[in-house]
Amino acid sequence: MELISDWLSQTVLFLPFLATLAGVVLILSFLNRHFNRRWKDNPELQFRYQLMMLALTLAGGLAILITLPINDTLRGQLLSLIGILLSAAIALSATTFIGNILAGIMLKVVRSARPGDFITIGDLTGRVTEMDLLHTQVQTEFRDLVTVPNLFMVTQPLHVVRASGTIIHAEISLGYDVHHERASDVLREAAEDSGLKDAFVQVRELGDFSISYRVAGLLEDVQSLITARSKLRRAVLDGLHSAGIEIVSPTFMNTRALGDDRRFLPERYRRNGADRANEKRAEDIAFDVAEEAASIEELRASLAKVEDELKSLSEDKPDDLEEKRKQLEANKNRLDANIKAAEARLAKDEGKA
Repeated sequence: MELISDWLSQTVLFLPFLATLAGVVLILSFLNRHFNRRWKDNPELQFRYQLMMLALTLAGGLAILITLPINDTLRGQLLSLIGILLSAAIALSATTFIGNILAGIMLKVVRSARPGDFITIGDLTGRVTEMDLLHTQVQTEFRDLVTVPNLFMVTQPLHVVRASGTIIHAEISLGYDVHHERASDVLREAAEDSGLKDAFVQVRELGDFSISYRVAGLLEDVQSLITARSKLRRAVLDGLHSAGIEIVSPTFMNTRALGDDRRFLPERYRRNGADRANEKRAEDIAFDVAEEAASIEELRASLAKVEDELKSLSEDKPDDLEEKRKQLEANKNRLDANIKAAEARLAKDEGKA
């Protein structure tokens, strides 16, 4: 009888633990099946489901640990051990997370770049479309959206194209039989024909077989950066061909025996003016999301300016400014509507991308 009594007393001690274990297993199994049925057709909600199941599993594990038939000292030690392990895991994994947050705050304070700007960081070149606390989104010239951690943004040299203008250039090698002053004049004229201002030419290198030139100029419309680079190279080709300057190295004659009267110039080709005018710019296709983000930033700046004017009028409170106050209120409402519409278009474009 004493043996049975001892067994029953030990069983009673394990009953809370067994009941908690069974309850946790049943609840987790039920919720797992329920969430799977509810969200199986919506992959975007899978993260929410996994996060909820992780939290419930941790809570269930703690409940099981608390109901273990052990003394309070050992239970406290186990809970302390679990707390230390969780704290260490969170601390180690949160290093990058916190670093990205601090880097995002730094980018906001320094304001080295904003949505719509052309930037180059590392091997990535494109336009900023979004700057959040944890990451910065960049749209490349191929219309792809690239997410860059803010920690990478502040640990790498960040090149930002100034809104007031930037210098673009093209490099080309010409033979020693072409005088450098003549080459410079032709290249400078080509840069001016492509729409650049303050064009200049540099002799970059005196090679064994050719001279390397760099032609450059100031581009004021930075929104057409990619197209301007292409136009500059086309203008260089047209200018050199029109001047009768061959773009070949003197070693060309050493590898192919050709007559002195043979010149390597393409036949003149004239495109229809209407076709040239209707030609699409690469920026219009590649940076659609970035353009939308830039317009939102401009609208927000205008809205802030209108709000400041309204605030100053409210402080003055003269009756003769009531008409101006109404006009500013109307402008504010219009800007609010435009911002909401632009944000909706931006969200739609990002969803398609």
